[in-house]
Amino acid sequence: MASGGVQMESAQIDLNDKGALQRGAALYMNYCSSCHSLTFLRYSRMAEDLGLTEEQVRQNLMFQNANFGDPMNTGLDPVQAAAWFGKAPPDLSLIARRKAEGPDWVYNYLKSFYIDESRPMGWNNSVFPGASMPNVLWHLQGSQHPLTEAKHEGHVCAKGEYKGGCITGFSIPDHKKGSMSPEQFDRVARDITTFLAYAGEPAAAKREAMGVWVVLFLAFFTLLAYFLKKEYWRDVH
Repeated sequence: MASGGVQMESAQIDLNDKGALQRGAALYMNYCSSCHSLTFLRYSRMAEDLGLTEEQVRQNLMFQNANFGDPMNTGLDPVQAAAWFGKAPPDLSLIARRKAEGPDWVYNYLKSFYIDESRPMGWNNSVFPGASMPNVLWHLQGSQHPLTEAKHEGHVCAKGEYKGGCITGFSIPDHKKGSMSPEQFDRVARDITTFLAYAGEPAAAKREAMGVWVVLFLAFFTLLAYFLKKEYWRDVH
């Protein structure tokens, strides 16, 4: 898939993977929740779906004075946020559903921050150019620098543009490497994406699981109706 011509790598998430959902929730609460809210999801609902107890949620995933049944709001003041970032950080409840590429957009966005000294915060993003958000995961991933080649007339850059050239990839200098290997950070991005996809539709996994049983029931009912029809018409003839 692509966003404005940018090629997307598949996130390959699994909403039935409780481990990924739990890791994603922990990462989200540690790195994202100070600025971004999830107003359509409650702590209690998250605990139930992710197989967590109230005590586990309170000790590990609740960093502000809130009730267990409250929505997952941020404590960031919108006015201060607008002054710091240019605009208040958006609610992320539906981010994985709002974009045409779905979870793939979130996954690629998290992996596509790079150093750009021309930007106010020193960061840019090849999936969402001009993003006002800094790379909060930089110490895990490292500080990426874009690799470019000349852009030809009429050519669409597959990975975005930088200083008039096409981004072909990223490199991380040795002195700017993060605490994780690329494979480890890839799982971090996938786990956060999995959690945000879940947050956008908490009932999705249950709905998909129920769908299998509905299809099996309809198949059984169709077979039963077929034999009843045969039995009925045999008596008629």
